[in-house]
Amino acid sequence: MTEPLSVVNAEQRSEAPAVASPTPSFASEQAAAALLARMEQMPRSRWFVIARVVMGSATFFDAFNALSIAFVLPILVPLWHITAPQVGITIGASYVGQIVGALAFSWAAERHGRIPCAAAATAIYALMSLACAAAWSFDILLLCRFIQGIGVGGEMPVAATYISELSRARGRGRFFLLYEMIFPIGLMVTGQVGAVLVPLMGWQIMFLIGGIPGLLIAFLLLRLPESPRWLIGKGRLAEAEAVVTRLEAASGPAGATTKNAPAAVTLPAQVPVPPRSRGRFGELLSPAYRSRTLIAWTLWACAFLVANSLNNWLPTLYTTVYHLALPQALRAASMTNVAQVVLVLLCAMVIDRTGRKYWLMGAFGGGAMLLGLLAFGGTQDISSVIVLSTLSYGLIGSIAAVVYLYTPEIYPTRMRAIGTGVATSWLRIGSAIGPALVGFMVGKGGVESVFLMFAAVAMVGLLASTRMIETRNLRLEEIAR
Repeated sequence: MTEPLSVVNAEQRSEAPAVASPTPSFASEQAAAALLARMEQMPRSRWFVIARVVMGSATFFDAFNALSIAFVLPILVPLWHITAPQVGITIGASYVGQIVGALAFSWAAERHGRIPCAAAATAIYALMSLACAAAWSFDILLLCRFIQGIGVGGEMPVAATYISELSRARGRGRFFLLYEMIFPIGLMVTGQVGAVLVPLMGWQIMFLIGGIPGLLIAFLLLRLPESPRWLIGKGRLAEAEAVVTRLEAASGPAGATTKNAPAAVTLPAQVPVPPRSRGRFGELLSPAYRSRTLIAWTLWACAFLVANSLNNWLPTLYTTVYHLALPQALRAASMTNVAQVVLVLLCAMVIDRTGRKYWLMGAFGGGAMLLGLLAFGGTQDISSVIVLSTLSYGLIGSIAAVVYLYTPEIYPTRMRAIGTGVATSWLRIGSAIGPALVGFMVGKGGVESVFLMFAAVAMVGLLASTRMIETRNLRLEEIAR
């Protein structure tokens, strides 16, 4: 085990002869590079599984809370006499809050660290889920969903950034997507729980399940160590070295080989950080990053406008347009998330071979084709609607997982959380606009017009994906500096 830095440095100051030494900036750069090399060489261990499970649990209930409203509305619509435009507003209110949360918490994560921000966002969405369960009117529920959205929107980009920064270059796609699968699993469980428990126990049960475990998870998040890459970027090399050493120790004998790399133990706890190491929102559209930023924003907006509009509206469409009984409608709608889990698992197995770009091109293209079939005659038969909408959602939903992998990869550490957070705000914009448009279009143009709009949006996503940069098996520091 390495001696504490303060002890090592004190001994060196008292015993070291007065000889020339490298400049502090050069020494700190060398030490930072050594720490990053140790992280890349580190074998997977049980600790990485624990980190993914804890952070993934926060993401699981993030997904649960995001989708729970879809299985509540079929009961509240007749109970509170909610109109179709109000349904769209209720769904959209959470996404407006998520925009605020994504921007605020990603900014905070660059300054205060990934862990405290993920824990705070989780606590907010958990508390507000309990508040939703106590809502007694449409207006109160709308307000609670907006505030809850702030926590939901803040947790995901920070969590994705944290997991990405723990990953090695080789196999990062599989490592990350196996974590990211927890989100569609959360959606899938939400569907199954909603289909079974809401008819039996009432709509409040969804919000109680979404809230109570989240408070425990927020506490567990605070017990995870901070991202070493973030600590290095802030010049806190002593803390970064302590975390890396802890992870090496958790790797057991297999991790011993990484300890031959130079350590940061001869440096002070804090080294000067140049201004360029402090990420800014404006840098996203600087010449160096403008192209990749605009492409990422388009991918996020297109994927989630389609996916979240389908996810939130299908139960209501099945009951109001196709007149399915509530249990049948909820069961049919829940199958979309089963399809997403299957396709995300397949994606995780092949993403480091196909690359990010070609998977997104294929998924957008396949989704557009299936949605086009619905738009041109496929809506007459309810069985066709269920099958084609389920498959198209599975494809588009796999894109939603891959963009969470891709976006943190294309930015340097100093702006990784900001870049991911702003990109996810386009998720929220698309998710807020989409359901509201569906509510309007169902009444004016029929169900066919809705699926035609979804097909057109998927085609825009296909065009954007052809301009992506490929990031598979590259170190984060190689992709962006």
